[in-house]
Amino acid sequence: MVIVGRTNVPELGAWATTEPEAYGPTRNPWDITRSSGGSSGGSAAAVASRMVPFAHASDGGGSIRVPASECGLVGLKPTRGRISLGPDVGEVWEGLAIEFAVTRTIRDAAALLDAVAGSMPGDPYAAAPPSRPYREEVGAPCGQLRIGILSGRSTVKIHPDCTKAVESAGRLLESLGHGIELSYPAAFEDPEIATGLMSVIAASQARLIDQFSVAIGRPIRAEDMNCDNWALTEMGWKVTGTEYLAGVEVLNRYARNVVAWWAGGFDLLLTPTIPEPPPLIGELVPDTQEPFKGFQRSGALAPLTAPFNITGQPAISLPLHWTDQGLPIGVQLVAGFGHEDLLIRVASQMEQAQPWVGRRPPEHA
Repeated sequence: MVIVGRTNVPELGAWATTEPEAYGPTRNPWDITRSSGGSSGGSAAAVASRMVPFAHASDGGGSIRVPASECGLVGLKPTRGRISLGPDVGEVWEGLAIEFAVTRTIRDAAALLDAVAGSMPGDPYAAAPPSRPYREEVGAPCGQLRIGILSGRSTVKIHPDCTKAVESAGRLLESLGHGIELSYPAAFEDPEIATGLMSVIAASQARLIDQFSVAIGRPIRAEDMNCDNWALTEMGWKVTGTEYLAGVEVLNRYARNVVAWWAGGFDLLLTPTIPEPPPLIGELVPDTQEPFKGFQRSGALAPLTAPFNITGQPAISLPLHWTDQGLPIGVQLVAGFGHEDLLIRVASQMEQAQPWVGRRPPEHA
């Protein structure tokens, strides 16, 4: 592949919008007053606007799937360990983060995954290799699947357009012969998970800033960063080793409880990708008067994506719905650990039944 450019990202890749102070906002090709998502918002805008067919993206809590939803793209987060982070990195955020891409079609996602999947010696995680190339799963029979659908959560306010999107996708799956049930992991409602995530993410970011300070030859200070990132970094420096390990224990316990739902007989879970349409530019920008407000606002976009960074399961956002205002709304399918093959088969079945690739945003190459 030929690298043709570097795309915009939020500072440290930390937020669900791409509006860094250094380079300004990346706007959504479907409506330039709207965010393109984050952290891979620059990549998503480039692919959605037809600058390139696909672009690199990473995902530690939704950073592939959030911009895919907001820009009308396919966003596959592979299984933990499917794509090596080597040779320089073993894991990021205690295994929460993974690298891949945003694409416009399932075929491209499958072919690209074939090209980059695999482990390296010394990797801390590894996913079992597929039985055949992923591109051969495109258009392959799915059989009749048992699929749970989440259209609402007691702890998350979901916009009517997003509910409409997931219910429409449920009807599409039903028309394709699959069994649909209103069901999702009860562990989603566990309030303890927020504390575990904060300890791990804050400590990991503090370590990253220490590494950057060494790289540039001087300590990074408050004036070098936006207020939210600086507040999170300071929090991370205060996390003790035992607090960090306690956070890891919370994540591990949560993961077991969530994955038990699949062990109970379900093949897939269908959810909205994010709980609202693309936010307006400026809504998620850090506020010096209220540090953490931007961080909390970003977190409000990821309650349906972040659980699967914790469990390590593969999840994909599909562009199956647009609002009356022409804004894309993604729906998310989640499979059991290691089953990208199943996701690709079902997603390609839905793509064939309800094609999206012919839709172009107002701003396109």
